[in-house]
Amino acid sequence: MIEQAKKRIIDQFGEEAAIAVEEGLQPILVVNPDYLKDICFLLRDTEGFYFDFLSNISGVDYYPESRFSVVYHLASIPYQTQLILKVNIENERALDQLPEVPSVADIWRTADWHEREAFDLVGIYFSGHPDLRRILLPDDWEGYPLRKDYEDPEAYHGIAIK
Repeated sequence: MIEQAKKRIIDQFGEEAAIAVEEGLQPILVVNPDYLKDICFLLRDTEGFYFDFLSNISGVDYYPESRFSVVYHLASIPYQTQLILKVNIENERALDQLPEVPSVADIWRTADWHEREAFDLVGIYFSGHPDLRRILLPDDWEGYPLRKDYEDPEAYHGIAIK
């Protein structure tokens, strides 16, 4: 399935859209973030693929590198197949300049909460998200706890944390 998807993406958008296939327990199709939304629409709406369900989105921190990834787990219920997409984002790790990818919440409704969670915990900004705000932590929490360089605060509103 992954090679068919890669070929279709390249045929539709060009070589720069599908970057690589990472082999492993489950192969992963690495795509260019500039083409992410178009690729997702293609995979959702094209007969033979019809990835109608987004089961998970994960934010990945590659600290100490200045790189993050977002991993999308897709499923086609009618065809009983799965596909994993990944986008890599270079970022200097500054908290006022978050790594950014386009939101896919208008393609799969389940992305709404998954993107909010990746934003809240890893600090990945999903441009075009309808309501991107913290989902697990208080609105005034500082930092992103699943980043590898995150340091736990001593207290929150005067309450000791450690």
